[in-house]
Amino acid sequence: MVLSRPFSEHLPCPGICGLYERKLKDLNPTIGNITYDITDLYNFIDGLTDLSALVYDHSIQAFLPYDRQWIKQRIFQHLKKLASR
Repeated sequence: MVLSRPFSEHLPCPGICGLYERKLKDLNPTIGNITYDITDLYNFIDGLTDLSALVYDHSIQAFLPYDRQWIKQRIFQHLKKLASR
């Protein structure tokens, strides 16, 4: 019986991307420059057992839950913004 779950506090994109990049480095320690595309990242996200985001809403002074699809959309928007710089 699981009494608790791992908890991690991250901004959606840097946190999730960082987790994925660390996993890639662990799996490929001899490769200096690892590249991936959004599909690879989405597959990683889909493989996570339990993933959600709790975002604080000041207007109601409470956290609102968001699902993995919302997280994927936020990551895509963030990466698109980075690519346009």
